[in-house]
Amino acid sequence: MSAIHVTGLTKRYGDLVAVDAVSLDVAEGEFVGVLGPNGAGKTTLLEMVEGLRRPDAGGVEVLGEPVWPRNPRLQPRIGVQLQASSFFERLTAREQIRTFASLYGVGQTTADGWLERVGLADKAGSRVEDLSGGQAQRLSIACALVHDPELVFLDEPTAALDPQARRNLWDLLSSINDSGRTVVLTTHYMDEAEVLCDRVAVMDHGRILQFDTPAALVRGLDAPARIRVAPGALTAEQAGAIPGVTETRADVDGVVLVTRDPAAVIGALAAGDHLDGVTVQTGTLEDVFLSLTGREYRA
Repeated sequence: MSAIHVTGLTKRYGDLVAVDAVSLDVAEGEFVGVLGPNGAGKTTLLEMVEGLRRPDAGGVEVLGEPVWPRNPRLQPRIGVQLQASSFFERLTAREQIRTFASLYGVGQTTADGWLERVGLADKAGSRVEDLSGGQAQRLSIACALVHDPELVFLDEPTAALDPQARRNLWDLLSSINDSGRTVVLTTHYMDEAEVLCDRVAVMDHGRILQFDTPAALVRGLDAPARIRVAPGALTAEQAGAIPGVTETRADVDGVVLVTRDPAAVIGALAAGDHLDGVTVQTGTLEDVFLSLTGREYRA
């Protein structure tokens, strides 16, 4: 059974088609990322899958249950962290998560343990309005996970976090997924999607353009390799004369050689004793994203 089964899902706002006949399946235990520029329809899609927004067309089943009209049987089985979360006023972080936990019949000890897991034990007595943006984000995630849901939806969960907090949250999300839980997240961080996700859906203008593993998406791009040699090892002219090099670029960090035959170019560099400090970069998920969605600025 699929954890999520979506067929022909559509949402319109006047003349704007925010989600355009999207169909997809997410397997139980899978970690899926949804990528897309601002306005691509990611949040609207997730809100319909979560049962928070009524579709204009199409259908959604989550854990074998229809989500609309709002299905109370699903609420204890899913966890949702929204892009913008609201908390009860004037409550401390400990009181907030204990309140959320009580809605699901979860004890206070478990609730307090989640504060520890997201690195907020030292802020347990602080009111939410006194937390930083990143700390409030971590509290929101803890509240979404406190009842140990089977399926977790996270909308840009690391957007306000510093690099250390992001990495710690990656470890937490990986451990949740490793325990058999299904996780779906939207993110603007390509490295996050590559590290965490089994499959990635690239979305734009309300449609899913590609849905596959990060490695398969990169392979399908057929992007050239970029080989950087250390400063002083070669001039751009010398690099350009190596068979298989199609483009060179010199900067303060050395010379970059662009090629679709990296093995031959590396062999030539080795023969000339120019391998010290060499780095090789192949295509990335960011290259896939830009290839599919373009480079123009989005509002």
